Amino acid sequence: MTMEEELVKKSLQGDTTAFEELVAQYQSKIYALAFRYMGNEEDAYDMCQEAFIKAFRSLRSFKGDSSFGTWMYRVTTNVCLDELRRRKRRITTLSLDEPLATKEGDEVEKEFADTSPTADIIYEQKEFSQYIQSLLDQMKPEHKSAIILRDIMELSYEEIAEVLNCSMGTVKSRLSRAREALRKKLVDRELLP
Repeated sequence: MTMEEELVKKSLQGDTTAFEELVAQYQSKIYALAFRYMGNEEDAYDMCQEAFIKAFRSLRSFKGDSSFGTWMYRVTTNVCLDELRRRKRRITTLSLDEPLATKEGDEVEKEFADTSPTADIIYEQKEFSQYIQSLLDQMKPEHKSAIILRDIMELSYEEIAEVLNCSMGTVKSRLSRAREALRKKLVDRELLP
């Protein structure tokens, strides 16, 4: 029995210290996955915490057919996608150019703090990263999941199939379509030859 399996077994018996060790082992990977779905640190921390809470509460449903890490990726993916769906239903569009009304009935222009880095290269990298994140945010959830799990989290096709609960052929198909969509948008923006 591996150390991870032993920690899961102890956690199932109510040992919270063992579960804390599992959290410590996976929290950076789970945070990174949540960040890719959510696109910002604050939401990623919230989703990471939510994923571990959900995992703790539903640990009995972990069958051991896959690794605990793969199961955690599935839990995190579901938590993030659920939150994104909830937000999509609540979205209200605001214009950046439209002035804000004050309580006194006046209007004031919106001001935004400049968060761009000072060095040109750092700025370009950040801009590109944000553009990639915006492209990911525009994708269908199944394509976004495939890209994040394979190209960012570097999971194997088998692990992705387990996380997404689909066949390897479906994973490969989704990944191919997602990569092609990204490539086309990058070529259109002249970021790729």
